Amino acid sequence: MDLDLRFSQMDEFGDYRQIINVAAPPLEDLGSPATNAEMARIANEGLAKLVADHPDRFAGFCAAVSLDDVDRAIEEAEYAFTELGALGVQIYCHVNGQPMDQARLDPFYEMVARSGKIIQVHPNRTSAWSDFPTETRSKFEIWWALGWEYDLSVFMARAVFSGALERWPELKFLIHHGGAMIPHFAGRVGAGWDQLGARTPEDQKEDVQGYPLTKRPLEYFKMFYCDTATFGAEEALRTSIKFFGADRVLFASDSPYDPEKGPGFIRATIQNLEDIDLTAEERSAIYSGNASRILGLDLALASGARR
Repeated sequence: MDLDLRFSQMDEFGDYRQIINVAAPPLEDLGSPATNAEMARIANEGLAKLVADHPDRFAGFCAAVSLDDVDRAIEEAEYAFTELGALGVQIYCHVNGQPMDQARLDPFYEMVARSGKIIQVHPNRTSAWSDFPTETRSKFEIWWALGWEYDLSVFMARAVFSGALERWPELKFLIHHGGAMIPHFAGRVGAGWDQLGARTPEDQKEDVQGYPLTKRPLEYFKMFYCDTATFGAEEALRTSIKFFGADRVLFASDSPYDPEKGPGFIRATIQNLEDIDLTAEERSAIYSGNASRILGLDLALASGARR
């Protein structure tokens, strides 16, 4: 990572810091469970050092874990939280093709819920996930442009219907890309899933028998948090804020994955937030206040300052 380049790009935005993490690929893709656990330790200690060396640039980090071994993942997350000061942990939408609502992962979710830290959720499908059963891979980068948002939405749905938010309502899932598809399909998520099972054949009824829920599915979906990383799409961001509420949206930009390789999406996201009809308090909350409250950060800034 070219820190000088990153810092020069950040300087454009004044009082601005970042929360850093290891984006891709998932550690589970790298090797054996033991090797992946070692890689997680190296990554987390490296991230912690970056934060310690540059506190004026990096407000904190989210830890990396490898969920192919849940016990090791719990151990690493606890180490990162207590010894390194990690603000949360990042996971992905699947572990080597396995869903994230497997019972074996319950102890991990329970531990993070107990800690009060966030779980940042990042998509991870590749071109190997074809768009049709008759093809061997995805074409035209559909796996990225559309598939990632589908995967994030599936993660959310499986978390809801497996009862994760019913059992651990204090879980703080932070969903990338503005909460993916869910805010834009609020009608289907609401009235549509109120009729869960009505479209399912009798011989498949077991597929709609999830954890007993005590609220409408829609109410659980509104328990997630999201970021503002919508690639500069103002209407998408407006919809995300309306769905989750301004108190559950955190500033993020997906930097450095814009055409300028750094500042473009930061600039566009700030412009979006300035153009959307928000109160000064709501805008300040999205820029920094929600991060202070949800992540436990000391970001005492003047109203409207950005993080």
